[in-house]
Amino acid sequence: MKGPLFYAKILLFGEYGIIKDSKGLAIPYSHYQGALKIADETNASQKKSNKNLFKFHAYLATLETDLLQFNLASFAEDIAKGMFFDSSIPQGYGVGSSGALVAAVYDKYAFDKITVLENLTKEKLLHLKAVFSLMESFFHGKSSGLDPLNSYLSLPILINSKDHIEATGIPYQKQGKAAVFLLDSKIIGETEPMVTLFMNKMKQEGFRKMFSEEFARHTDSCIDNFLHGDVKSLFGNMKQLSKVVLENFKPMIPSAFHKLWKQGIDSNDYYLKLCGSGGGGYILGFAKDYEKAKHQLKDYQLELVYRF
Repeated sequence: MKGPLFYAKILLFGEYGIIKDSKGLAIPYSHYQGALKIADETNASQKKSNKNLFKFHAYLATLETDLLQFNLASFAEDIAKGMFFDSSIPQGYGVGSSGALVAAVYDKYAFDKITVLENLTKEKLLHLKAVFSLMESFFHGKSSGLDPLNSYLSLPILINSKDHIEATGIPYQKQGKAAVFLLDSKIIGETEPMVTLFMNKMKQEGFRKMFSEEFARHTDSCIDNFLHGDVKSLFGNMKQLSKVVLENFKPMIPSAFHKLWKQGIDSNDYYLKLCGSGGGGYILGFAKDYEKAKHQLKDYQLELVYRF
């Protein structure tokens, strides 16, 4: 048995903002994917995945909610046969490894599931997001549900606010000089401690003020610029966003990258931002001239996400 593929996701804009009801934009990233699988023989990592599915099943069995019902008996049977999540998505890297797993389990075992072929009304999208939030909370303690939603639909998702999300289109990729890329920090990040840290910071009035007046404003502008193909304004706002993150989200940026982050802002060759909750994993980069940025960052492993 091998189930359908579910892709990784990249939150281009909106990390932490979507927790506090500001805009976000997430896109599927097909470079990495995962699928539920049963094989005749399994290795150590597949056995570990099977154990995690067993724990996830136990969690779903205890959920008391009218939002969703699962075929738990069928799920348990497949786990007993050695089912695992066969995934190339790196864990702790901010690209939705648990989101893809949640999407795969929902797709295979949910009763009365909403399918991607339906007319995806606002109500259906919000329902799916609520279901996925509950499911993914098993992995992170608190989840927006956005990662599994993106993985499940395999469409760009625009978050206008907590109660207003929509599938959206992004400008076609062009073979231009500009690019969005991933920079590998070689550090595994953990979502839960980073989110806890953020929530504690939000208790400070000064941080809250900065968040709404600077962080959210620049994030919203970047999303509008990106969706409308306004490259010049996008890089102006990206520079401001990168600055705000460096000044106010330092604990979420691995210390070895503080200097590199500032170097991008000062040189205007590239601008870095958090990819997901930070603390490690990937760092997201934007460059007006990708070849120039690659030269500046030649000591680091980069992956091209989007050209424009």
